[in-house]
Amino acid sequence: MDTQTRQALNTLKGDKFAQATKTSVTWLSGHRTNVVRWAIGAGAILLVGIGFLLFWTMQESAAEQALGQALDIYTAPLALPGGPKESGTYATVADRAKAANQQFKAVADKYGWLTEGSKARYFQGVTEQELGQTKAAEDNLKKVADSWNRNLANLAKVALASIYHQTGRDQQAIDLYNEIISKPSETVTAGVAQLDLADLYDATGKQAQAKALWAKLKDSDKDGAAGSIAAQKLAGNK
Repeated sequence: MDTQTRQALNTLKGDKFAQATKTSVTWLSGHRTNVVRWAIGAGAILLVGIGFLLFWTMQESAAEQALGQALDIYTAPLALPGGPKESGTYATVADRAKAANQQFKAVADKYGWLTEGSKARYFQGVTEQELGQTKAAEDNLKKVADSWNRNLANLAKVALASIYHQTGRDQQAIDLYNEIISKPSETVTAGVAQLDLADLYDATGKQAQAKALWAKLKDSDKDGAAGSIAAQKLAGNK
């Protein structure tokens, strides 16, 4: 490429750049109001997003702390019989469950839209069951059993199944155990649900069904804890 041609191309490129720049400036001048509005709108959306993220993080942290305090109460030691009452201890399991239940309820009511709130709702149901408040326990555990969080939902289903068995609704308990077996989780594996179901069969006089389930579990989980327990159950029910 000769010098004259190169200069012509450079001039052409410069003219195109200048023309493009001029066009952009002209467009911005004619649409300045819209551009400013767009910039303000985008900035506002960004600020709202950051604000929501900060709010969510703060709420999660507060909910986690509140749940931790409630769990501390639920796992607090019992006072020694006949000994002096020490701070942070409870005279009976019922006293401790009652105190913890109040805290779990407060967390669930305030943070029910967060995962920690759902966990609190689960423990609220569990402590209500311990206190003999069966209807309230069932209502709260049903809410958690419908949760999108399968780990939490399956825990609630196990607690619900216990209530159903206690109140003579064994078929509903069986249905819940089968739901867990078909959709297990880290918190309640299929093996654990099968053991619970087999125990229910055994407790209600359905030994043949219990033994069949134990045998199936023993063969399918030969090296696992559930399989080992099933083998022991079989050996003790000959």
